[in-house]
Amino acid sequence: MPNIKSAKKRVLIIEKKTAQNKAIKSRISTYAKKFKSAVNNKDLAVAEEMYREVVSLMDSAAKDNVIHVNSANRKKARYAKMIESIKEAK
Repeated sequence: MPNIKSAKKRVLIIEKKTAQNKAIKSRISTYAKKFKSAVNNKDLAVAEEMYREVVSLMDSAAKDNVIHVNSANRKKARYAKMIESIKEAK
C-alpha cells in the first residue's frame, strides 16, 4: 500500500483505467463472438455489419493503446478473410 500522496492517487487512477480498458476489451470480445457466429451461420449481411462494428471498436482501442496496433490489424485481416470465405461459398 502506498504511503505517498501522489502514489495513492496513481493507484486510484490505475484502478479506474483498468476498469475502462476491461470494459472496452469485453465489448470487442462480445462483438467478435457475434461476428464469428454470423460467419458460422453463413449470414453475410449480419457478418458484414458485425465486421464493421468490430473493426471500429478495435481501431479506437488500438488508438488509445488498449490493445496493440498490430494485434488489431492481425485480427481485422483474419475477420476480412472469414467474410471473403462466405462470399466465395455463395
